[in-house]
Amino acid sequence: MIVGVPWWVFMLIIFIFLSGYMAFRAMRAEKQLEHQFIEREGKIYMDRLEEERKHKQDREQHVSQ
Repeated sequence: MIVGVPWWVFMLIIFIFLSGYMAFRAMRAEKQLEHQFIEREGKIYMDRLEEERKHKQDREQHVSQ
């Protein structure tokens, strides 16, 4: 007993804080993965738009010639 409190109470408090810290780390890692996924999908979308723009310009050049 430490200061009239059983040792397992201190262990429980430590585990609660540890659990909170691990949850915070997992949340932060998931947010980072989500951000990477959004960036990757955005790049694919922008590449697709650029490719379509080039095809449209090529078609317009062929039509005007």
